Amino acid sequence: MDFLIDLAHNVGVGFSVAVTPYNLLFCFIGVTLGTIIGALPGLGSVTGVAILLPLTFGMDPTTAIIMLSGIYYGVMYGGTISSILLNTPGDAATVISTLEGYPLAQKGRAGPAFAMCAIGSFVGGTFGNLVLTGCAPFLAGAALKFGPPEYFSLMILGMGSLVGLASDSPVKGVIMCAFGLLLSTVGVDVGRGMLRFTYGSVYMMNGIDFLPVAIGLFGMGEVLFQMENIVNLEMIKTKITARSLLPTMADWVRSRMAIVRGSLIGFAIGVLPGAGATIASFLSYATEVKMTKHPEDIGKGAIEGLAGPEAANNAAAAGALVPMLTLGIPGSGTTAILLGAFMMYGLQPGPLMFKEHPKLAWGVIMSMYIGNLMLVVLNTIFIPVFASVLKVRQTILMPLILVLTLVGAYTLSNNMIDVWIMILFGIMGYFTKKYDYSTAPLILGLVLGPIAEVNFVRSASLAQGDLTIFFTRPLSLTLLVFAFLGVFYPVIKSLVKKMRRTGSGVLWADRRR
Repeated sequence: MDFLIDLAHNVGVGFSVAVTPYNLLFCFIGVTLGTIIGALPGLGSVTGVAILLPLTFGMDPTTAIIMLSGIYYGVMYGGTISSILLNTPGDAATVISTLEGYPLAQKGRAGPAFAMCAIGSFVGGTFGNLVLTGCAPFLAGAALKFGPPEYFSLMILGMGSLVGLASDSPVKGVIMCAFGLLLSTVGVDVGRGMLRFTYGSVYMMNGIDFLPVAIGLFGMGEVLFQMENIVNLEMIKTKITARSLLPTMADWVRSRMAIVRGSLIGFAIGVLPGAGATIASFLSYATEVKMTKHPEDIGKGAIEGLAGPEAANNAAAAGALVPMLTLGIPGSGTTAILLGAFMMYGLQPGPLMFKEHPKLAWGVIMSMYIGNLMLVVLNTIFIPVFASVLKVRQTILMPLILVLTLVGAYTLSNNMIDVWIMILFGIMGYFTKKYDYSTAPLILGLVLGPIAEVNFVRSASLAQGDLTIFFTRPLSLTLLVFAFLGVFYPVIKSLVKKMRRTGSGVLWADRRR
């Protein structure tokens, strides 16, 4: 009973913060920008949040995080626009939408496809928010029992999970994460208070800021890659009116359980560090392929195959915020950028944030309910407006984004060194994308490295130099075991597949005998 009273009080506090005119305005700006970024092929939520992060400078931290969160889940809605009209996903999480959405548009049913996507996204996002609201106090309370060894192991788990799941090659993931950790060591040694790797530069004394690195990797790197691969995308010419948006009763019947299943799958996958909305949408689609009563429509415009994954990727976006807000562990590449934004404002996501900054924590969570309502309206009534954004040629759009990254990097501290760092990592971002190296582990290593180092030093001091403290405390050991499994997940998965194939081959040979 006390829990419900406290939860009701926290929800009331959160809504009182979220419904202020200033926060409502920037929530609307965030979801609108997110929809536009999602509609532009190739950008995605990580790039969008990284590029637009400098716009929040000078804002109240609560307002800034509300806007950035709006961009994050707004991209999940907007990514379907280019998927349905261009057969080109706006974000990796909306790849599945091309398989069923584009055939529906070719049949002249783009309107119902957009409407069902918006409804599925709303249900999935709202379900994720409800579970986030209920889970947050439990997880935050449990995490208050963590000591320095557990926090160090938790940071390792966060990095390990993203390293293993971000790429098919754990070696590439480890290389990128290790490079991020190396960058995080620049500045002051927390153990001895001495400068390291600064090479006499005053700028380097405070370490390498993650923002120019993130803008370069995700912003400039993406633009350079897109400019090399510019193609002329042809949009389906279809008239979308308010009346044409209405799905039929058959659409509702076919989609209702798909949306429920997608919401459940999406949130469960989103909570896992490193899994993300892309995996959730693929699993949801695979489920619908097996569960559908109309297998003949799969790949040809099955609306349940569109609604389920859309619910899943939005539920996953909310799920990814659970470990970040309650434990300080990003659940995806985008939440790694959001974690950096929190730290930029002097805030450390985790259990203490709910105790020390309840208005911010609950204000952000409650704003997501309002943002989802805004997105339903935007992605039904104003779909023709957002679709017109796709008519801007990439040869014009990409240079404009490039200019925005340069200006954004300079405005961080009005220092050209930030611009040069951004350009350097922009070039690196181009090559990492070209040769399939995931950049999310690098950002995660850079952001979590200092936190891991501080807790390592504290743990070593607590144990008087005995490093077995990380293995003798049960919770710390459990987290390290999961971190190990996270890093080597692709290897384990490959070995299991190989064993199955070998077993099947032996069984088949025995049968022939």
